[in-house]
Amino acid sequence: MLLERINAANDIKQIDKKDYQALADEIRQFLIEKISVTGGHLGSNLGTVELTMALHLAFNLPEDKIIWDVGHQSYTHKILTGRKDGFDELRQFHGMSGFPKRRESDYDAFDTGHSSTSISAGLGLVKARDITGGDNTIVSVIGDGSLTGGMAYEALNNASKLTTNFIIVLNDNNMSISENVGGVSSYLNNIRTTSGYLDLKEGIYNALKDKPGGDGLVTGIRRVKSSFKSLVIPGMFFEDMGITYLGPVDGHNIGKMIKVFHEAQRVEGAVLVHVITQKGKGFAPAERHPARFHGTEPFDVETGLPRNPRKTANYTDIFSTVMCKLGQRDEKVVAITAAMPDGTGLKRFHNMYPDRFFDVGIAEEHAVTFAAGLAAGGLKPVVAVYSSFLQRAYDQILHDVCIQNLPVVFAIDRAGIVGSDGETHQGIFDLTYLSGIPNMHICAPKNKWELSDMLKFAVNFGAPIAIRYPRGNAYDGLEEYRAVVELGKAEWIYREKEIVLFALGSMVREAEKVRARLKEMGHSVSLVNARFVKPIDEDAVLDACEGHELIVTLEENVECGGYGEKVLSCMNAHGCRNKYLNISIPDAYVEHGNVEILKQEIGLDAESIVKRIQNKLSE
Repeated sequence: MLLERINAANDIKQIDKKDYQALADEIRQFLIEKISVTGGHLGSNLGTVELTMALHLAFNLPEDKIIWDVGHQSYTHKILTGRKDGFDELRQFHGMSGFPKRRESDYDAFDTGHSSTSISAGLGLVKARDITGGDNTIVSVIGDGSLTGGMAYEALNNASKLTTNFIIVLNDNNMSISENVGGVSSYLNNIRTTSGYLDLKEGIYNALKDKPGGDGLVTGIRRVKSSFKSLVIPGMFFEDMGITYLGPVDGHNIGKMIKVFHEAQRVEGAVLVHVITQKGKGFAPAERHPARFHGTEPFDVETGLPRNPRKTANYTDIFSTVMCKLGQRDEKVVAITAAMPDGTGLKRFHNMYPDRFFDVGIAEEHAVTFAAGLAAGGLKPVVAVYSSFLQRAYDQILHDVCIQNLPVVFAIDRAGIVGSDGETHQGIFDLTYLSGIPNMHICAPKNKWELSDMLKFAVNFGAPIAIRYPRGNAYDGLEEYRAVVELGKAEWIYREKEIVLFALGSMVREAEKVRARLKEMGHSVSLVNARFVKPIDEDAVLDACEGHELIVTLEENVECGGYGEKVLSCMNAHGCRNKYLNISIPDAYVEHGNVEILKQEIGLDAESIVKRIQNKLSE
């Protein structure tokens, strides 16, 4: 097998040209087999096999640098840099990351995990190269979905002023996570249809370059090519910005890509190479359902179906169902997503109420200010977004929503530890970055019924409010405890003495386990469902201080700026001298791995919590 000869970086350069496609086929089969066991990003990686091979063949790594936007398409890059053995533990605790990591390899030029960043990072590396006198090549690879993010255009605007080489590869598969939307997608679709232009250009160049004086003619044609392109491709957005445009080129033809990459290296300035690829290529289920195989759980290779299909609803499913009911009851309820109708559970709402559903592309900043405008116009917008993505819109939340006290609902999915995607995707900061904003209100449900109740409360609340809920199966315990949702009011579930557990959202479930073990040890333990982080229920805190020796707060957020600090502040302000213990995430980034293993590592599992409580009581 050809793949057996790929054990270190640049081994691909020892492969005969006639075997390139065979190697690509082997890489695809390898990815399908490995990801079917571990899970991971499949569709994006299958689509970029030849593109990655061409980059490695055209350039000299690690001197030359490749920056992958988002990075979920970097699996072939990892194979070609000697890491194929790491796929057995892909995205597992202490195993290989599913994204580029500088600490993992010298061939990973920049850590990525969120979209639309590669051009900015690449431009920084270009300027660093120029200032230090280097001559290496910098390549930023960005998908057409990521071009819906405003940060990409900020970087393009700066890159257009370059007088030294910088290569931007536009990987165009007409997809982000779900199908692309908006004007950029339409623009690129128009370019995709202009194969006549590409063939004509290549034909002219080939006919002239071997003739006497042909090089000079080709150079002259290139100097006026923007005028020619304007006749064939109206607008020529990139060239109008001052960025040389090459393409489109077949992203599954290695020879053609190598040729155009070498041509791009000769450009003195920023050059964009437009590459057309197919997401999911080579695996029929992924070709038919690219969104489903963007990030997949382990699956059966023959059928493409999950190995362990979900038997119970997750929190996203509950949100989806409630949103559809709210949309039916109230025509003012509208929904916004940033390129994730499937991931956030809004696809059903879109199908039922297409005129009240808005997919703005990978543009969280725009999504929030757009929602503010909808609210100012008298509607009830719900922004559904992952916790780690919402942090990209902090200024818009503060400036455009909260200063005006506009009734925008933030449905924050994947709050807390999310597992395999690692540092860039853990939703462990939202309580911190939201709770410092005046006019913001924050709550978290203990189970699936409370998520439903909180969402119904939020859409009629009349001010900015965020509901955070975790990834995974929706907890269906404590069904008998369903107090009416009131602003800033906690819910006493068990009222005893000695120890009181104030648990927030997902930690209520863990607190139940903690309470059961402590009671087995002879302790008297109360449990409070905190519900609200802003405002906290100060009456419940002071009530607990009167009848308990130890106050314990439990949250799936970093300690700094979280729920526990607010409880402690309340206790101090009222002179409470009870023992206090904060159970939260340390001030550190959390790596990738199984959620339960990660919780054990950072002390959020029941056993670790019980030990810490015992130690605190013995002080």
